[in-house]
Amino acid sequence: MQQIIKSKDITQDLEKAVKNMHHDRLFILVDENTNSLCYPILDSSETLAKAQRIVIPAGDTHKTLETMAAIWKQLTENGATRHSLLINLGGGMITDMGGFAAATFKRGIACINVPTTLLGAVDAAVGGKTGINFDGYKNEIGAFYSAKLVFLSSAFFNTLSKTEILSGYAEMIKHSLIHSQTDWDKLLAFSFDAIDYEMLNELSFRSVSIKQRIVEKDPYEKDIRKALNLGHTVSHAFESFAIEKNSPVPHGYAVAWGLIAELYLSYRLCDFPKEKLQKTVSFVQKHYGAFPVSCDNYETLYEIMTHDKKNENSAINFTLLSDIGNVKINQNVEKKMIFEALDFYRDSVGL
Repeated sequence: MQQIIKSKDITQDLEKAVKNMHHDRLFILVDENTNSLCYPILDSSETLAKAQRIVIPAGDTHKTLETMAAIWKQLTENGATRHSLLINLGGGMITDMGGFAAATFKRGIACINVPTTLLGAVDAAVGGKTGINFDGYKNEIGAFYSAKLVFLSSAFFNTLSKTEILSGYAEMIKHSLIHSQTDWDKLLAFSFDAIDYEMLNELSFRSVSIKQRIVEKDPYEKDIRKALNLGHTVSHAFESFAIEKNSPVPHGYAVAWGLIAELYLSYRLCDFPKEKLQKTVSFVQKHYGAFPVSCDNYETLYEIMTHDKKNENSAINFTLLSDIGNVKINQNVEKKMIFEALDFYRDSVGL
């Protein structure tokens, strides 16, 4: 079982964990941003400072097979074996790629995730999904492979921009929607004007706990883990479309926009309460702006959705809600209704 550790001293806690895990060589995967902004927090540790660093370009546009090959190459050239240990220090792109590198190098080496973004902490670092983008599709190639340990530390959160915090917060909203009214109410009441980072860390740990309980019940997404896909069929289409246009958007923002469309589908098809739909839409409107799509883009977005990994045969599968905490997985939705949901999204964000 993946262990989640809420750390108060990330350097000390990580050093202790590394010393307790048998390994012959230690590697730390970072991107250019986390190398300059986050790695210095750790290099006061003699153990961690001796690790071989692998530095890759930052940004989702580099979440590619070419970058993955470069990681494999550096592991090989620096003598990594099946008994080596890889620390993934960064946001979701790093934990996704580092996890996939660990899953595939020598048929599997141990890894530790140290997410440095809120999005990475509540989403990519936990649950064992790893992968890369391929042929224009998000996370098209990957594997289920859990890090042995995941460290959550607010030491990194106060270095984040408001955009980066909001990106992670959208996944937290999703977790609350699939879990409980109480969690949803707390998250919608949080103030971004004067951020309380300790409270944010507590809320994020709660969010991770919700996800972890679901993953433990269904690690390979055969059943209830599909609840975590709420908002993601539309959001992945938005993301892939944005990458195709060479204007990538933050994952969490796409999730927020996707929630608008998929909660509308929940309202139309599963009787999700209208007032809760409107309250969530208002929150997204206030904080996330809009992803510009027009009616002319609907066919392209629909085509992207047909490649979604949740689909069965030719049907597009959604996770919907009949109420907060009442999840309806494997909901097949017709093309006409999907276009109606995209219309609602555009109207809601003022396009």
